[in-house]
Amino acid sequence: MAIDYAMDYLPGNQMAYQVNVPWIPSIGVNYHVGVDGLSVPLVFLTALLTTLGLYYSARVIRKRVKEFFALFLFLATGMFGVFVSLDLILFYVFWEIGLVPMYFLIGIWGQPKDRPQYAAIKFFLYTLAGSIFMLLAMIGVYLSTGTFDILKAAETGVWVNAPLFATLSFWAFFVAFAIKVPSFPFHTWLPDAHTAAPTAGSVILAGVLLKLGAYGILRILLTLFPGSFAQFGWIVALLGVIGIVYGAFVSLAQTDLKRLIAYSSVSHMGYIMLGIGAVAVALNMKDAEGAMQSAAMAFNGASLQMFMHGIITGALFFLVGVIYERAHTRDLKVFGGLSAVVPVYYATMMFAGFASLGLPGLAGFWAEFFTFRGAFGIVPVLAVIGVVGIVITAAYILYRIIQSIFLGEYDPKSWTHWTTVFGEHADGPTDMALFEKVTLWPLVALMILLGLWPTPLLAYFNEAAINILSKLPF
Repeated sequence: MAIDYAMDYLPGNQMAYQVNVPWIPSIGVNYHVGVDGLSVPLVFLTALLTTLGLYYSARVIRKRVKEFFALFLFLATGMFGVFVSLDLILFYVFWEIGLVPMYFLIGIWGQPKDRPQYAAIKFFLYTLAGSIFMLLAMIGVYLSTGTFDILKAAETGVWVNAPLFATLSFWAFFVAFAIKVPSFPFHTWLPDAHTAAPTAGSVILAGVLLKLGAYGILRILLTLFPGSFAQFGWIVALLGVIGIVYGAFVSLAQTDLKRLIAYSSVSHMGYIMLGIGAVAVALNMKDAEGAMQSAAMAFNGASLQMFMHGIITGALFFLVGVIYERAHTRDLKVFGGLSAVVPVYYATMMFAGFASLGLPGLAGFWAEFFTFRGAFGIVPVLAVIGVVGIVITAAYILYRIIQSIFLGEYDPKSWTHWTTVFGEHADGPTDMALFEKVTLWPLVALMILLGLWPTPLLAYFNEAAINILSKLPF
């Protein structure tokens, strides 16, 4: 179905495949869903990572298998629902649907030594706190406009004659979405959740769940609160830059491979926040034509980063699972010289790592290019500072991952607790099994394809940028 949406959706459609039927008529809540150029790629990303996660988990999950797959599919339902919802209450319901299954996936199937119950509770409480703010803001939108319909509320305007209430509603929504992104300083739940989660849980958490927050900012905040967003956009951009640099430096200091990639997500989601913040700041620029062009660039960069980060970091977390299923540790200090022993794994990690640092020709490059190209025309100082994050990203990819795991001489005595991926004793590391190649190579193929030819994906996001930005007061 996701592929059908992607193939049949025609650029130029503002909102396609709409279904709008009454759900709770007494309060004006409808089952209103639809897709546009912003949501179609994210629906496809969700379907892809969910399918790969289920396929991978069928080979590595060994306890309470039925419950795991039921919760995983329930989680996917919530994620799909958020991306297609056009009613605020429906959006909220699907948002909350994803909270409970992720809590159990972390708490039950997480590694005992990583304190999964603590990580699950922390994830739950952070997200629930944000959800309370979101619900209050949604009630405020209804009191102002008389509707929960996102498209109608955007046409009417929210708290047009009450700027204080508009500001309060804006910040309530922003806190909820920033926790989910997660944006600095709301990020502290993420490393613990990633470290404790099973491999497929980490893939979905980084690849899709984090995007729900960024999607909410673009779909709801930018369209319903353009005035407040323009006023406070520089704060959003600043938080993005802090996240870029902070996340990169903390990643460089990690010795746990999974925790390193978790903090790298904080850094890479900062690019999205920088791009979104730049779009908001552009609303106050005097040069309307130049502002619109730069804002469209930044919008496309943030949107591309949402998709590219999903496939790249999803692959990286799968790769962590590959080595962990054999070594039963993620400690970078015990590895070294594995390039000659597991060449297929080495080559796959090289592609994912170089895509993550934005090497031209791979998927990550275009997202960073459009983000910084747009941000330079709007918030040049913040954009320059943000570039530092790219340098630090190269450092932790090359030094912490490539050099620590793969380069140097392999010493069989450095780690002796190896097994095969199926749990049988092994004298050393074994290369990727067929099911692991089937899981990872489609993501690698997408990294290469979108790195060389991003135009089809960009066409979707550019249409969304034009449709959304054309309605804003430039």
